Parts: sequence; structure tokens; C-alpha cells
Amino acid sequence: MIHDYTMLRHPSNEPVSVDGFLVRFEFIDDYLHLQYELTGELSTLNIPAVQAPCAVDGLWKHTCFEAFIAVNGEEGYYELNFSPSSTWAAYAFSGYRSRSAWTINKAPIIRCAQTKESLLIDVLIAAVDLPLKQIEQSFQLGLTAVIETNEGELSYWALQHSDSAPDFHQRQHFILSFNPNNPQEL
Repeated sequence: MIHDYTMLRHPSNEPVSVDGFLVRFEFIDDYLHLQYELTGELSTLNIPAVQAPCAVDGLWKHTCFEAFIAVNGEEGYYELNFSPSSTWAAYAFSGYRSRSAWTINKAPIIRCAQTKESLLIDVLIAAVDLPLKQIEQSFQLGLTAVIETNEGELSYWALQHSDSAPDFHQRQHFILSFNPNNPQEL
């Protein structure tokens, strides 16, 4: 079953021409399926052109969509970035912003559909690339995005924000939970 959640712009950011921003997630067929749907006057936004899928560092400096994934009760977490261009990045952290070595097993599958007023990013992350956990443990999920205007202004989007500067790495913002071994636990 897929669930819809509304993304919120950080209060310190200037308004952009986004009318709505939904994210959805579900676990199906050994994949975490994420869907980001942005609506508004997209001609004012800098949306990267599609290119061959590959790993690229620094995607958060432009329009990109992100997932932070952790195991409930564990300090470490993963960060995955997805660009409308179909480029991606994957990072592991042993604790708050403390990078650790990790190599993703399967590149995420990213599909992008764009019209004049909507952008849909569809992502599949292989279960083998989720953090290791015990069967009874749940995953915590933080879904976020960076949206760039044509003038180079960035706005930061998440399911919830703190009052300070945007910081997607704060674990209190990993507010969604799921357990592939127990589909009822969402």
C-alpha cells in the first residue's frame, strides 16, 4: 500500500512557484519505492536535463530529491540523492554527519516524467542497499528535497523542519517508519 505525505518548505526560504509537493513510499518486490510529485510553474525552476544514469557527488547543490534511511535504534544511516537528470549519489554515515565507507550494490532506478506544471520522480532502491537490521526492527525514513530556481536560489523541503537552518541529517526528521517483514507496520 502506498502512502501520501506533504512536503513543506523550510520557513526561512523565500516562496517559490510550487503549488504542491507530495511524496509517496511503499515497499514492493524487494524494493523501496519512492515517488516525489512537484506541481507548480516549473518554468521558473532549474530542473536538470535527463542524462545517462551514473553516480555524481554534490547533487544537493541543485534540484534533487533525497531519502535518509536508518534502522530504528541504530546511530548510523544512509543518504541517497536522486536528480531529475537520472544521476544519483549514495552515502553512509556512522553517526550525525560522520561519513563512513560504503558502496551501493545496485544503482537506484530513477524515472522522471515532466509536464509544464508537474514533475514526477519515481525511484526504486533495492532492499539489498538498505541498512542491515534485525527482522523485528523497523526502518526510519526522512524524505527531503532541494529545489533550485532559475536564478540559483535554493529552497529546502521536508516532511517536517526545525526552526533553525535546514538540516536533513537530524534524526528527529526521519519521521516515517516501515518494516518490509511486517507490511502492516507503516
